[in-house]
Amino acid sequence: MKVAEVAECYAKHSDALVRFAATQVGPDHADDIVSAAGIGALRASTADVVDVRAYLYTSVANAARKHWRSLDRRTRRERLVARADMFEQREPDVTFAAALGRLSPQQRAIIHLTYWDDLTPAMVAVRLSVNDGTVRRQLARARRRLKEVLDDDR
Repeated sequence: MKVAEVAECYAKHSDALVRFAATQVGPDHADDIVSAAGIGALRASTADVVDVRAYLYTSVANAARKHWRSLDRRTRRERLVARADMFEQREPDVTFAAALGRLSPQQRAIIHLTYWDDLTPAMVAVRLSVNDGTVRRQLARARRRLKEVLDDDR
């Protein structure tokens, strides 16, 4: 797959890709999703791809999933902050910071990359040079430990 092939296919099918993306994320975000997928396809233009059009559609579907994952994570973080604000007798930031301090450095890094940088476990694994399973296991342990510590503070 060459850059020229990707660009030509993108230009030819961009309207259809936007319509496809609109069914995945709605019309407000469809253009952004298609642009992100197109840029990703151009970056990966050295890959051995037989059907560029199918590759672009797959890229749009993956970008749509990433969009929803990021939105879901952001919503969960906002709900946690809103819920913590309901408890006026404690300072949520200080308590949470203290709870984070009880985690191992690797668990703190995984929590940060997962929730503040919106990375998937696979992306975190690449950043930290560990296995995907290690990230998932450490994330589960960190969540459990944070819950224990925060529940003890109530």
